[in-house]
Formats: sequence, structure tokens, C-alpha cells
Amino acid sequence: MKKFLTIVGIVLALIIIFATSMFFYIKSMKLPEINIGTVDNSKLNDGTYTGDYSAGLVKVSLKVTIDNKTIKDIIIIKHENGLGKKAEVIKDMIINKQTIDVDSISGATLSSECIRKAVEIALNKSINK
Repeated sequence: MKKFLTIVGIVLALIIIFATSMFFYIKSMKLPEINIGTVDNSKLNDGTYTGDYSAGLVKVSLKVTIDNKTIKDIIIIKHENGLGKKAEVIKDMIINKQTIDVDSISGATLSSECIRKAVEIALNKSINK
């Protein structure tokens, strides 16, 4: 029994060491640079437009609905995000402020930027219609 507990203790210690090292490795990764432009809402055309963007481990697909040059709705179709699920509230910030120039969600920066970029792509599709 004592030998079994020793083995279990060693295995748990190894798991803790591995998990800790992965945590610090992920935290030390440099985020890809995402350049987000500006969009002139006065040029938006009514309709629903799709936007897709991916960077690193994050992939976003969404739909943006425009009505009377106003962002009415943003529906996230797909968001592969790792730990960035909480970034999805940024869509409400964009709708409320009527701009993609909003702050990223702390702790979910890459997901926030990917969502903002996907919205930019959708808005530009509206302008270039």
C-alpha cells in the first residue's frame, strides 16, 4: 500500500509540474499582431454580411446585420477560442458604440481582436457591395 501511494504521489507531482509548465508556456506566447482599420458607418449598406478571421488558435465566423447605416446585430456563428469565450461580449460593445474601436476584453485579447477583425471584414463587405 505504501508503494502504491508513493507511485500515485509521484504521478500527481508530474501532472502538476506539466500543467504548471504548460500554463507559463501559453502565457509567454507572443500574440499575433492584428491590424484593425476604421470603418465609415455612413457608407454602410443594409443587409447581413459575414466575416471570418483566424489568428493562432482562435477562429471566428460571424454575421453582422446593418439597417439604416446602423449595426443592428452581430451573431457569432463559430468561435474556436481556447480560453477566450468571455470575449464574445465585445459584440455588444460594438453594437452599443456603433464602432469596432472598442477595448479588448482583459484575459481574452486575441479572441477580442479576432472578433473585431471579423466584424471589420463584414462591414467592409457592406461598403463594397
